[in-house]
Parts: sequence; C-alpha cells; structure tokens
Amino acid sequence: MHFLAINGSHRGDKGWTRFLIDRLLSGALGAGATGEVVTLSKLKINRCLSCYHCQNEEPHLQCLYHERDDAAMVFEKMAEADMLVFATPVYLMNMSGLFKTFLDRLYSTMNIRDMSLTASGLIHHHINPAISSKPFVTLVTCSNLEDESYRNVTAYFRTYARFMDARQAGVLVRNATPLLDYDREHPGQTAFPRVAEVYRAYEQAGSELARQGFISPSTQRRANQELIAFPFFRVLKYLRPIKRIVIARSGSILV
Repeated sequence: MHFLAINGSHRGDKGWTRFLIDRLLSGALGAGATGEVVTLSKLKINRCLSCYHCQNEEPHLQCLYHERDDAAMVFEKMAEADMLVFATPVYLMNMSGLFKTFLDRLYSTMNIRDMSLTASGLIHHHINPAISSKPFVTLVTCSNLEDESYRNVTAYFRTYARFMDARQAGVLVRNATPLLDYDREHPGQTAFPRVAEVYRAYEQAGSELARQGFISPSTQRRANQELIAFPFFRVLKYLRPIKRIVIARSGSILV
C-alpha cells in the first residue's frame, strides 16, 4: 500500500502537523507500506479563478494553470496512491487557506455538466474517481482545548467523503498541541504522560491502515484522547470555572 500525505500547514515541515504525519507514516512503513509527503507550502498552487476554462470542449478538464503551477503534479500523485492523508492545522475554526485553495483546484478534474447520484444518494456532478474517491484519513491539529475549534474541519471532510464517494478510513484530531512541546525530543520525560501514548497510537494507526485499510475505534480514541490526565477532564473542560483555570495557567503552558 502506498500512502500520500498532503500537508496543509503554513509552517510546512516545521509544524506539529508534519510531526504527526511522520508518526503516522512511521507505523505504516513499519507494516510494509510506502509513503510520501507533499508539503503545500513548498509548492505553487494558484487559486481557482472560476473561469470555466477547464469546462471548455477543448482542452476539456484542463486548468488554465496546467503546467504553470504544481496542482496537476499533486493530482497525479493522488491518483497513484492507495491511501491519502489530508492533514491540516486549524486556522480560524477551519482548515488552512493553503489546503482549501488546493482542494478548490479539484474543480478542474470534474465535468460539471454530467450530473448523477453519489453512492450515498446525493446529487452531484462528475468527479474523477482516481483522484477524488481515494480512501483517506483526516488529520487535524489545533492548539485550543475546545472541541468546537476543529468541528468545521471534521464536518467538512465527512461531507467531502459523501459527495466524492470516498471512504474515510479514520479521523485523527490532536488538540492542545502546545502541550506536545514537553515531549517532542524526550517522550519519556514529560509533564503530560499521555503524550507518549498518543504517539504510540499514531504509529499503531499507521500500521492498521497499512494492514487493514482503516483505523480501529480503540486506536482512534487513544490517538484523540485529552492530554491532561485529570478525571473527567473531557466533561469538566466545558465548565467556566475550569476554563478560567486553564486560561490563568496558559501563560506557562500554552506558549
């Protein structure tokens, strides 16, 4: 199995998004898969102009920017892959603008005059299944503890899966990324012991994807668990007094 991870972080290979991609792919490669990372911040991806050039009869489904930027190259890599990883940090409660700009360019691979029903029963126009219907994993990173901060992103990719007839093989959400700094170089020396378990879960997730094509619910729960090991923290964090404590301590932790 060949993995293609698309990294939508503005920080490129220096951010936590890339760090966790590498953990995921490490597990996949250990299980015999191959993998590659495309870092969008290193590429030239022009925004879609909605000019309909790609919908002309000649050249049909060819973007105005064909051979003038890197989008077509990434599409080719997507077609060659067996499993995709859509990886993005959260910016203003959504995916990065870099990642959305790239996804908008998928429009040039679709014949909008050819309407049909998706497997889930939605009305949609033609897609290129070799590109858009590949099974994929969503990997989302954010610094905030609030679940609300990343819900737009996870909801988007659920909808994407339905319209593109693409199987979503797992959803990995890593909140509170500043807490990972305590563990990045020395996993056994951390103020947050769950970090090492999260890293192991990412590697296990990669192994499961390579071996069985999806992440098991138990592995996904371990990967997405709260880093703060306090009883019922996932519930308590919604209480205003707890939020005030987190805010008060954020000066020493979330920097």
